[in-house]
Amino acid sequence: MDPGDLVLRGGRILDPAAGKPLDTVGDLRISAGRIVEIGRVLDPQRGRVIDITDLWLVPGLIDLHVHLREPGQEYKEDIETGTRAAAAGGFTTICCMPNTKPVNDQRTVTEVIVRRAREVGIVRVRPIGAISQNLEGKALADIADMKEGGIVAISDDGRPVMNAGLMRRAYEYARTFDLPVVQHAEDLDLSEGGSMNEGAVSTRIGIRGQPACAESAMVARDLEIVEWTGARYHVAHVSTARTVALVRDAKRRGLPVTCEVTPHHLVLTDEACSHYDTRTKVMPPLRTLADQEALLEGLIDGTIDCIATDHAPHSPVEKDVEFECAAPGMLGLETALPLILDFVRMGTLDEKRAIIALTGGPARAFGLPGGTLAVGSVADLCVIDPERPFTIDSEHLASKSKNTPFLGQTLAGRAVLTIVEGKVVFDLDGRLR
Repeated sequence: MDPGDLVLRGGRILDPAAGKPLDTVGDLRISAGRIVEIGRVLDPQRGRVIDITDLWLVPGLIDLHVHLREPGQEYKEDIETGTRAAAAGGFTTICCMPNTKPVNDQRTVTEVIVRRAREVGIVRVRPIGAISQNLEGKALADIADMKEGGIVAISDDGRPVMNAGLMRRAYEYARTFDLPVVQHAEDLDLSEGGSMNEGAVSTRIGIRGQPACAESAMVARDLEIVEWTGARYHVAHVSTARTVALVRDAKRRGLPVTCEVTPHHLVLTDEACSHYDTRTKVMPPLRTLADQEALLEGLIDGTIDCIATDHAPHSPVEKDVEFECAAPGMLGLETALPLILDFVRMGTLDEKRAIIALTGGPARAFGLPGGTLAVGSVADLCVIDPERPFTIDSEHLASKSKNTPFLGQTLAGRAVLTIVEGKVVFDLDGRLR
C-alpha cells in the first residue's frame, strides 16, 4: 500500500496550536506523506480507510529531551529501541542529548546519529550538540560544524556550564547560528553532590540533599547573560517554584526564553524517594508539593512551554545499587502520555493545553517543523485512545531498559496509532493488518 494514501475516519481532530484552533469530528486524508484534506466525510477514493471513531487525532508528539545512548552505551538503549519506544508513546520527533560515548561534540558523531536514525526509519531523530568539548565546560565545541551536520540545539545536558564566560561565548555562537542553548540548571557549588531534594524528606531518610536554589541560582545567572546577548535560552526539566517565577518574569520582559517540565516532576514529589527506590532518583531531583503545584500552574498559564520526558534508560548495573550511588534518571517515552492525560481526566489541565505542550509547544521552542495538522503539512500524526487502560510491565516496554517507578501500575490513555510522514510506525491494534 502507498503509505501516503490513507483516510483516518470519524475521529476527534484536535490541533489547538493551529492559527485557527481545530477541534472537530471528521476525516483526515493523507497522500504522498502529507495531509491533503480535512472534512466531515471524505471519499476514500483509492487506498485504505482506518476507522478511529471515539479516538483523538492529534499532531505527532514531539520530545525535546531524550537519551538514546547510541553511540557507546547500547547496552542501556540504542537508536532502534529508543525510537520504537517513542513511536509506542505517540512521539514522531525526538531530540537526543549529546552525552553519548563519544560525546556528540563534533560533526562526525552528529552524522553517525543522523545516519543511524535514517537507517532505522521509525521516528524523526534531531540531535542536540554539546556546548563544550567532551562536556567538560572548558572549551567550546565546534558548533558551526555540528549545525551543518544536523543539530537543532546545544547543551551540556546533565553537566551545567559553570563558567559564565564560556556560557556567554556559547550564547553568542548559538545566536549566530540561530540555535537554542539548553541548560541543565544546577549550581554545582550549591548542589554539592546531593542525591535528592534537600528538605524534610531527605533529613528523615538520611540522604544527602541539594537545595532548590541550586537550580534557580543558575537560571538567574543565565538570564542576566541572555539579556546581554539576546540568545535563545531553554531551561531543561524545570523543577522548582522559584525557577518558574524567574522564567515567567523573563518572558514578561520579552527575553527569548523557553522551558520544559517532565511528567515525573508533575506527578511525583520527593516523598517518592522515601523508600530508597533508585528508580525515583532523577536530576534535577523530585521536589516538594509546593514546587509540584507551581510547575502545574506554570504549565497551565503557558510559562512552561512544553512537556519533555528526559527519557533516561539505565541498566540494573547503574540502578540496583545504593540510592546515593545510583545513576539518576527514569524512562519516559512510553509513560508520558497517560501521566499527562490523568491531569486532563481530573479536570486540572485543559485537554487542549495538554496537547499543545506535547506538540506545538516543543515545535515552537526549538523552531522544529511539525506540531500541526494544517493541510499541506507533513503527515506526522498520533491517534490516541484517551481512556484505554494498560499496565506498565517490563515485558511489554519497547525500551531496552526498564527503570521506571511506574512498573506494575495501571494507567489510562495511550497512543494506538503513530504515523510519520504518512507511514504507520506503530499500530497497537493492528488496524492495518
